[in-house]
Amino acid sequence: MPKVLIVDDDASFCTLLRTFLRKNHYDTEEYYTGKEGIKAVYEKDFDIVLIDFRLPDLDGLDLLKNIKKKYFHLPVIIMTNYANIKTAVKAMQLGAFEYVTKPINPDEILLSIKSALEATKEKQEDKASVTPKKLHGRTLAFVQGTTSSAKQVQKHIDLVAPTNLSVIVQGESGTGKEYVSRMIHQKSSRRDKPFVALDCGALSEELAGSELFGHIKGAFTGALHDKIGEFQAANGGTLFLDEIGNLSYEIQIKLLRAIQERVIRQIGSNKDIPVDVRLIVATNEDLDEAVKRGDFREDLFHRVNEFKIKVPALRERAEDIPLFAEHFLNLANQELNKEIQGFESEVMEKLQAYNWPGNIRELKNVVRRAVLLSSDELVTLETLPPEIVAPVTQHFMKETVSTVRDEADLKVVKHKTEKAIIEETLIKVKYNKTLAAKVLNIDRKTLYNKIKRYNLDS
Repeated sequence: MPKVLIVDDDASFCTLLRTFLRKNHYDTEEYYTGKEGIKAVYEKDFDIVLIDFRLPDLDGLDLLKNIKKKYFHLPVIIMTNYANIKTAVKAMQLGAFEYVTKPINPDEILLSIKSALEATKEKQEDKASVTPKKLHGRTLAFVQGTTSSAKQVQKHIDLVAPTNLSVIVQGESGTGKEYVSRMIHQKSSRRDKPFVALDCGALSEELAGSELFGHIKGAFTGALHDKIGEFQAANGGTLFLDEIGNLSYEIQIKLLRAIQERVIRQIGSNKDIPVDVRLIVATNEDLDEAVKRGDFREDLFHRVNEFKIKVPALRERAEDIPLFAEHFLNLANQELNKEIQGFESEVMEKLQAYNWPGNIRELKNVVRRAVLLSSDELVTLETLPPEIVAPVTQHFMKETVSTVRDEADLKVVKHKTEKAIIEETLIKVKYNKTLAAKVLNIDRKTLYNKIKRYNLDS
């Protein structure tokens, strides 16, 4: 019976969730503070952890970091509300398997738990057998959009795939960087060999070394068995390193040696092991800037930067949203044994008007949840989250513009710095960038450039 840890300060909610999960053959333990949750994870064995963002003593992200620091492969699901979508996206970057929204739908949380446990089991089986990773029936066609930026991505994939060049895939979290990397692998001569993916975002230095290069028994406390690393698992195929910029400087040195000399050394061993791996890395930041700051080794950057593909954010390719939505609808129908035929026209209008801070990953979650909640042939507005159905109204926009413009218009105000004005405005409009651009009297593209320049996205 899988064991579930629930960390939430709402005792009534914990009781309801415990009752429901136990009826569905899951064992549960509940704790009401982050510190209690950390202690439980470190002292007991759990198969999955459910965390609420709003805990009385610790931020949900801090709890997630603490769990991933020691138990990298333990799946964690974040429970949040849609007002916290930006934080949920950050949680995904830190290694959360998924987020579900409150109020919790029982079928949705059950589906998420099953998916997380199945994904963990598949990864363990793939690692144990050291065989090519399967796509488990997933099609990659949805990455091929119809916009010019989507076609440019596809052109670059077709161009670099047949080569052995190392590739940097750059884009915001949730834009589909791993899918782009899988497409490169599928179109390469290594397609029949393993594709191994490792998220470097939440790896401590010790875990990173073990995950990448493996270790021998007794190499460090807790190393009870020999373990092969991802380089060996990917031998002959492709190794995909997501958020490579988070690796420590020491691990970057070892990674550079592995790439240049095509050998790795397990932790605790003095034996070199030859490997033949094509490297694809992903990042949501500009590694050029990381090199300038001294956070990323310049020699490693030049070694992995043999070719770069930039994946556009979903808000920059709204014309592709119907294509993605239909694809995710078909996947959700298969997963949930449903036969939803499509979307009401009003639903598609709302989907295309939304800003999608979580990009394609968020769209996938929204569509899957909508299919789960749908009882009609078409997805209706009632199944969409509130911030998509009822975004900032025109009345509110006009009211906000009139009350804030005198303080924030970049063409009028001279005594404040541009960065401070933009940051202040973003806070006032709750990071609605369309509204912020209107308030600041600049176009959206200019605003995005300034947000990137001043590092205000976080």
